[in-house]
Amino acid sequence: MKVLMLNGSPHREGCTNRALEIVAEELKAQGIESEILWLGNGAVRGCIGCGGCKRSGADRCVFGDDGVADIAEKLKSADGYVFGAPVHYASPNGATVAALDRIFYSAGKFMQFKPAACVVSARRAGTTASYDVLNKYIGINNMIMVPSTYWNMVHGNAPEEVMQDREGVTVMRAVGSNMAWLLKLLERAKGTELERPVLVPKEKTNFIR
Repeated sequence: MKVLMLNGSPHREGCTNRALEIVAEELKAQGIESEILWLGNGAVRGCIGCGGCKRSGADRCVFGDDGVADIAEKLKSADGYVFGAPVHYASPNGATVAALDRIFYSAGKFMQFKPAACVVSARRAGTTASYDVLNKYIGINNMIMVPSTYWNMVHGNAPEEVMQDREGVTVMRAVGSNMAWLLKLLERAKGTELERPVLVPKEKTNFIR
């Protein structure tokens, strides 16, 4: 079993990465493999709603010049996910939101009924608002939200300061522990009637006719 984690921060080894590393350490202690994928610090295209990923039959974003399509491809085969982002102006940084829009639109069906968590990092404020934004991707995609002992956030202006946020560290450890627990439960359910629920067909409505 493998958990893929997305570091959406422009700083490869910054505070968001440190939070994800704590999750990874706990997963490893419980026998679960993980990998942190870095989004990078280059320009990330936003989704333009062209539908090309669906028309192509490959479920792959037509924009392939910023690494997002390659990340989405790797995420398709993972057993669990952690999406990490820094807080910029009281919301997740724009690159992470742009990337997740495209990832979930093009590859969301491959991620259904798998456990996922979101973590955010801030110097001080804006964490709960950012956490809410990221969790909406999980909630709309039939995914299993991994619980913890508090909202999944760490505080600090540098990775070493994150480690001084003792409550934040325990929250990240709980994310890893609970993720491992859910993955093991799901593994036991394979081949039984509990492997996955019946998918209720989606009916889309508009308020204006």
